[in-house]
Amino acid sequence: MQEQIEIKNEVDKQGKLVLPKEWRERYLKSREVVMRFKGAIIEIMPYEKVDLTKYFDLVEADIKADLSDWKSVKRELYEIR
Repeated sequence: MQEQIEIKNEVDKQGKLVLPKEWRERYLKSREVVMRFKGAIIEIMPYEKVDLTKYFDLVEADIKADLSDWKSVKRELYEIR
């Protein structure tokens, strides 16, 4: 279980908050974060890009359309069977 640390901080007039330097250096790989709101609680997590290529071969579909013609493939996928 991760240790929980509480730090008192101030929000400026524009609503900005400074994240602790130690946290930024340890967890942030870019300047982007994800914020999750749960009522009065805001969770801030580092944003990590997802590698979608790992999902490419996981979907199977019975398609008769020529895969080089994307419009016909799309039409067939949306067709109600």
